[in-house]
Amino acid sequence: MTTSLVVAASTNNAIGKNNELLWRLPNDMRFFKNITWGMPVAYGRKTFESLCSKPLNGRMNIVITRQKDIKGDGIVSVGNLRDAEFLAAQNDYKELMILGGGEIYKEAIKTADKIYITRVHHIFEDADTFFPVIDESTFKLTSNQDFFKDTHHAYDYSFQVWERL
Repeated sequence: MTTSLVVAASTNNAIGKNNELLWRLPNDMRFFKNITWGMPVAYGRKTFESLCSKPLNGRMNIVITRQKDIKGDGIVSVGNLRDAEFLAAQNDYKELMILGGGEIYKEAIKTADKIYITRVHHIFEDADTFFPVIDESTFKLTSNQDFFKDTHHAYDYSFQVWERL
């Protein structure tokens, strides 16, 4: 099974502040939905809370947490990343999408096969959560599509795919 990270990160790898995104890019939301639809998605408790503690529709939602009280329709909670991978594999999925947050990405990048990243071409100095630096001796950029700011997008951005060498 393929393990993939899905993230939007700025030039300085910022991904959030106070458990919220730093930008709104409608095309990124569509990109995210298209990549993850019908797939198992795994994320940490804080990311789950940033989603108003509701599962993402059309996907198996796996919350990685040590807290036993994370429950709800459409939610499966597990204690660690390995259990999330095991659950997805046991349900015959070909790819598990890891959605964050910062600590989950930090752990998952060590063994991830692929990274889908929306690279926001801006530096956010006041962020408090960051994506790990992509090691170019471990991952190769296999796809890059650039977009420029417009009336709906405040920043230039790129959709990139990185694959483990």
